[in-house]
Amino acid sequence: MPMDSSLMPEFRELAATHLESAYNLARWLVRDPALADDVVQDAMLRALRYYHGFRGENARAWLLQIVRNVALTRLERGRGETATNVDAAADIPELAHDGPETALMRQDEQRLLHALLAGLPMELRECLILREIEELSYKEIARVVGAPIGTVMSRLWRARKLLVQAARTTESV
Repeated sequence: MPMDSSLMPEFRELAATHLESAYNLARWLVRDPALADDVVQDAMLRALRYYHGFRGENARAWLLQIVRNVALTRLERGRGETATNVDAAADIPELAHDGPETALMRQDEQRLLHALLAGLPMELRECLILREIEELSYKEIARVVGAPIGTVMSRLWRARKLLVQAARTTESV
């Protein structure tokens, strides 16, 4: 179905509002910044193509569900999950009032957290990212991942438990 050009400004606003969340999710799922860019671009094109069917429900969850589906399709096409880039220094905002020691500690903590998150199975990682970083409700996460709320809650519990265990293991090393 052709896109109604009168909906274009409305779609642009919706897409712009949720673009950062879309990229964050894509990057955590595919674990490759360049591939995440491609995933978001494909997802936005798909969302635009099907925007006429959007009924005004939760736009963020709708868009993130499309991003997730595109990411999983890309991963299934043979690329698999790529290696994690835990050198996240470029993603860490520097606070002007922090000294160099504090900034280095914050970077080290951020790298460790990224490595621990990357070590989680994808179904656990995506739920944790959607809840803790994107701050979606359980209902919204359930919609994005296509699972019942109880499953989302269970995945979040398991993800948190595995993170704590991994962090303890890392501390003792």
